[in-house]
Amino acid sequence: MRYYKLILVFCGCLTLLGFSWYALHQRDLPIQSNSNLNVAEALGGGDVSGYTRALEPRSFSFPSDHADHPEFRNEWWYFTGNLQSEVGRPFGFQVTLFRNSLVPELPKQSGSSWRTNQLFMGHLALSDFQEDHFYHAERFQRAALGLAGVEAQPLKIWLDDWEIKGVGNDPMKWQLLAKTEEFGINLEVTPSKPLVLQGNQGLSQKGKEPGNASYYYSFTRMIASGEVTTPQGTFDVTGLSWLDREWSTSVLESNQVGWDWFALQLNDGTDLMYYQLRDREGKPDKQSSGKLVNPNGESRNLNFEEVALQVVEFWKSPKSGASYPAGWTLKLASENLDLEISPRMSDQELQTTVSYWEGSVRVQGTQNGQPIQGVGYVEMTGYAQFMNSVDGQ
Repeated sequence: MRYYKLILVFCGCLTLLGFSWYALHQRDLPIQSNSNLNVAEALGGGDVSGYTRALEPRSFSFPSDHADHPEFRNEWWYFTGNLQSEVGRPFGFQVTLFRNSLVPELPKQSGSSWRTNQLFMGHLALSDFQEDHFYHAERFQRAALGLAGVEAQPLKIWLDDWEIKGVGNDPMKWQLLAKTEEFGINLEVTPSKPLVLQGNQGLSQKGKEPGNASYYYSFTRMIASGEVTTPQGTFDVTGLSWLDREWSTSVLESNQVGWDWFALQLNDGTDLMYYQLRDREGKPDKQSSGKLVNPNGESRNLNFEEVALQVVEFWKSPKSGASYPAGWTLKLASENLDLEISPRMSDQELQTTVSYWEGSVRVQGTQNGQPIQGVGYVEMTGYAQFMNSVDGQ
């Protein structure tokens, strides 16, 4: 959920004004985590005066809604996926661009060309399972002087030379370009299913209070092809990707500290998204929800009561000291679906401004008694910042 994951996936640290300095002076930031920062505070209510809030379902219009919504405080374009080379070498990837509004309106007292109220953050990650290595990088930039921003026609979201953009005149095809001196991706992704509006017609309620919600849509199954680069070389790859798009002003409430977000793609063509919010005691929040997307693209909501998610194993990060879930069972009785989910590599923790775990997973299990397999991505936030809230230490 790329609120999220992410997010962000996450994007919470964007609210800190101090990173404007980084936007001016640095590109790829040194990988250092600050566990004093957390997504819950950044995506909570706070002072939301002057911003628009997600209060009720809205009409979506595409391709214009693929672009930004600056009247809201937070926004992200969040791609993940599982790839393999021509000889079967597996990779996982994440590329996310986050937009954050520092104040509701553009400052008027300055005529400087640097003047902006918008800050962008980028996260790039590549999992090389053959080498058992996780690459990741973070960038910040202000939306001024062409350094970062969004263009609607033709679609382009960028931060320095990291770009998410449309391909030619095809409104359904995206190109993902991001690299560092060490690793990078150059991919084209095309939806193979219709766009999915999450929650209530695209309104995804995360807290009980009206307005603690986001506008959220996804492409749950995209065909990916292109190249990935590591220190071992450049590899032609194909695979599956997933796009989450969210924008909001306030999402989480004071007692919500993080989430576990699942994006699963099964080999029968079914896709499943589920996010489980957690409170300060580590207990699941009843606002947790998801979406089941059938092979034909039809979908339905999943509520907290019908999804049985159980942690079966933990992994302790040697860097942040956080204990993350490292294996789950997910049961959906209404679909006679019983899944086991496991990371393809334990250490897929991003040591960025806010530490979080975002990585590729394997899926196996049964549906109606028949074997089923799949791949996916899981995002876990709040563990490094609230380490004493979770069992498994």
